[in-house]
Amino acid sequence: MRPFLIGICGGSGSGKTSFIRRLRQSFSESQVCIVSQDDYYLPREQQHKDANGEWNFDLPKSFNKKLFREDVEKLLNGESITIQEYVFNNPNAKPKMLTFHSAPIIIIEGLFVFHYKKIARQLDLKVFVNAKENLKVIRRILRDQVERGYPLDDVLYKYQHHVLPSYERFILPYKEEADLVVNNNQDFERGFEVLEGFIRNKVTK
Repeated sequence: MRPFLIGICGGSGSGKTSFIRRLRQSFSESQVCIVSQDDYYLPREQQHKDANGEWNFDLPKSFNKKLFREDVEKLLNGESITIQEYVFNNPNAKPKMLTFHSAPIIIIEGLFVFHYKKIARQLDLKVFVNAKENLKVIRRILRDQVERGYPLDDVLYKYQHHVLPSYERFILPYKEEADLVVNNNQDFERGFEVLEGFIRNKVTK
């Protein structure tokens, strides 16, 4: 049987990473395969620069869409895939080779999984992780400063000129198409319970 394909989308700082981490802890790899669009970032030298000469990593064309689509197809056909982990240009992090095996449930998550039309058409369930804009800014600052070592000025510049415009143009419009909207202003527990229960029901049939 064809695997059941779930897409999880949301703006930067909405809590997708924490949400996905919880899902990974709840199911075995033989039950659920989770692939992140982040691991399909193109190299820095292939990224677009804005009018001020700053790299913009928050565009649909920032990713290798073709490879992402091909790998999703392979997983849907029961094949395994291997990709190099993306470490967000952190010079202190050594990327690993990641191997993913097909499973009854395949989850793909990322900023533009709804925007990529050929991928979106194949999704059996669309989940949108939502949060207030001020909370997303705070979370982005904490993440990029603490985890990735980016200067505050750089984080705020990118949020204003790259992250927010991209969210409003390429991500937010697809919220209305989602089958499940998970609000993560305080926590995502109720939304998580709904999706976890749905997936558990699917894998135990």
